[in-house]
Amino acid sequence: MATEIKLPRLGQGMESGTIVKWLKSEGDTVQKGEPLYELDTDKVTQEVEADASGVLLKIAVAEGEVEVGRTIAVIGEQGEQVKIQEEAAQPPPREPAPVEAARETREIAQTQSNGRVKASPLARRIARERGIDLGAVAGTGPEGRVVAEDVERAAASTAPMPAPSPSLPVDGIEVEQLSSMRKTIARRLTEAWQAPVFQLGITVDMTRALEVRKGLVDLHGDGAKPTVSDLITKVCAAALMRHRDVNALYKGDVIELHPSANIGIAVAVPKGLVVPVILGCERKTIAEIAAVRADLVERARAGKLRQQDLDGGTFTISNLGMFGIERFIAVLNPPQAAILAVGSIEEKPVAVDGEVVVQPRMEITLTCDHRAVDGATGAQFLGDVKSFLEEPGLAL
Repeated sequence: MATEIKLPRLGQGMESGTIVKWLKSEGDTVQKGEPLYELDTDKVTQEVEADASGVLLKIAVAEGEVEVGRTIAVIGEQGEQVKIQEEAAQPPPREPAPVEAARETREIAQTQSNGRVKASPLARRIARERGIDLGAVAGTGPEGRVVAEDVERAAASTAPMPAPSPSLPVDGIEVEQLSSMRKTIARRLTEAWQAPVFQLGITVDMTRALEVRKGLVDLHGDGAKPTVSDLITKVCAAALMRHRDVNALYKGDVIELHPSANIGIAVAVPKGLVVPVILGCERKTIAEIAAVRADLVERARAGKLRQQDLDGGTFTISNLGMFGIERFIAVLNPPQAAILAVGSIEEKPVAVDGEVVVQPRMEITLTCDHRAVDGATGAQFLGDVKSFLEEPGLAL
């Protein structure tokens, strides 16, 4: 019996994905669990495994954007007849978030009453952000459906062209098309700048933290060597458990206060940035956090992250200290209510009990969404992070 392979929902809120390339050709033997194709979503490009074993009888969608739930291939026995139902893709039902329910109901009603332009959810979102009229966009998807690439193309064609400067040479200019990752980064950062944010900064004496980190390194076995970032992750988790309002997601009419510190770690990758998530940091030891972090970073830089590696974050840490950056402001990672920017550790002269001493000092800056977090709450959270770093035993 042939098995229809449908596009899966790989993360909460995913409505479509873009097939980048197939790793198998029609007629190839496929084993269940074997990588079958590469899929690009809003967050990551990943390999998707086969749902069944057999022969890849038919590739129904060679590449491009596809709705969740649509048949994209058929796996069965050699010589078996293939028949794919030519029906409109029906995504599996999902439970919309409270703030989305009313909007989705309205949009369904509009589709039924006025024949709204056929477009993917991602295309609609980009059109709203770019101010593009979907009715004026030519769709290249199935049955003339407008997909994300159509909207991007329309936006580029309507953008005013800058006049060339006679003083600038034209030879040697390189033009790079935006990758899906860069488009996603641009879209999410634009969304982040629409939030009313504020920043709080504080300087930490890292003397004890460095001592603890050295002790952890001396004790570690064959596993990943604990870093200062791992220690920061642990103390942030402890502080988040004391200040649940910071461990929150802002979702329009509701604020979700989460019971577990699922901390995202910003990781630079070639021509982009990803934020894999370490789940349940409050329950993990620093050594366990180091092991998970090392695995996530390695797979992020190799382009091997899965969608589930990026889902569920409640707070983010962005550390540029390794680049010698002393202080910076990190951009919010919506819908999370806060993000911590970590600078480098620098030897600085400071006054202690009337004497000038040299201490390893580190500046940290908290960016908060004021719709979810008040100034006093953010200040108390940041104060606890400072206290825990200056005496790590308080966080354990």
